[in-house]
Amino acid sequence: MTDKATRRRGRVLLRPLTLIAAVAVALSACGAPAAAPPGQSGSAAAGGGGGGGKVVIGVGGQTLLTYLPTTLAQQLGYYKDEGVDVELQDLQGGSKALTAMVGGSTNVTSGYYEHTIQMQAKNQQIKAFVDMGQSSGLALLVAPKNEGQIKTIADLKGKNVGVTAPGSSTDMFVKFLLAKNNMQQSDAAVSAIGAGSSAVAAVEQGQVDAAVMLEPDVSVLTKRIGHNPVVLEDVRTSEGLKEVFSTDSWPSACLYAKTDWLNQNKETATKLAKAIKRTLEYIDGHSGAEIAAKMPESFAGGDKELYAKVIDDLKKTLSKDGTFTEDGVQAVLKTQQVANPDVGSKEIKLAETYTNDLVK
Repeated sequence: MTDKATRRRGRVLLRPLTLIAAVAVALSACGAPAAAPPGQSGSAAAGGGGGGGKVVIGVGGQTLLTYLPTTLAQQLGYYKDEGVDVELQDLQGGSKALTAMVGGSTNVTSGYYEHTIQMQAKNQQIKAFVDMGQSSGLALLVAPKNEGQIKTIADLKGKNVGVTAPGSSTDMFVKFLLAKNNMQQSDAAVSAIGAGSSAVAAVEQGQVDAAVMLEPDVSVLTKRIGHNPVVLEDVRTSEGLKEVFSTDSWPSACLYAKTDWLNQNKETATKLAKAIKRTLEYIDGHSGAEIAAKMPESFAGGDKELYAKVIDDLKKTLSKDGTFTEDGVQAVLKTQQVANPDVGSKEIKLAETYTNDLVK
């Protein structure tokens, strides 16, 4: 194994296996449920969001910790405090959540910022208005059946890589890494494995050769296979983020909406942004245990103390104030230019893909 590969695996080993196993037991106790299909967890079609109407927010995998602030804001009552009636719909990955919003079944998406760039390249105006994550929190793992065979990105040639959904940030991550390693996007196939129990099962059972996963799925998988999985790339840490993207900031989880909707519902969007900003401040000022106590019981899997430790890790990757940075959005654009042919060399006006005005 090369020095670089050793460092990559070492990043996982820095987290005690006993802790990961314990957290995995807690999370798997509730089956680490997969995200619900579009519309199944929500009871109403999206309204206009103005004049006190309900605002439906589609979440790109609500059990994934990267979207914790969206749920926590509801648990803390911050949406209601700001005067907004919010319904959260749990969807199967970022691209599914984006599709639901474009189709009109939701008003706002809790998804990754990069989708605003993708949509502008398709002449559809989507704008992010509050940032939650400073890192995508992704890890590219090798399925147990291929440990010892897949040691580098180059070894993915001819292999099948699991992603939450085609077109989602997990998919873009694979494409970016292939390009960065002078490979063609067609060199590796991608398969949708969702999030939660479906993703863990797909990797554990060898339905895919490797997979891009997020927490808590990584911890659940670790417990199921009995050892730390081999990690090819990992941007859950600042070290990994800098190694992969050459930046300290890579805006990820955020709230975004159609630009027309934002223009027509500025007051409502401002209230949502304030609720998320207050939530980020709450997270920054409270322990993992205090935060875990506010989250739905099922998310903790019966052991809030262990769930709290996972949240403490998550806190390192979150925004403190909800604002986007110029360096960060430029880094995401660079990723899209490399990984996404739909973006490629097209002129992208970044100023039209995000705003900090509503969160100030």
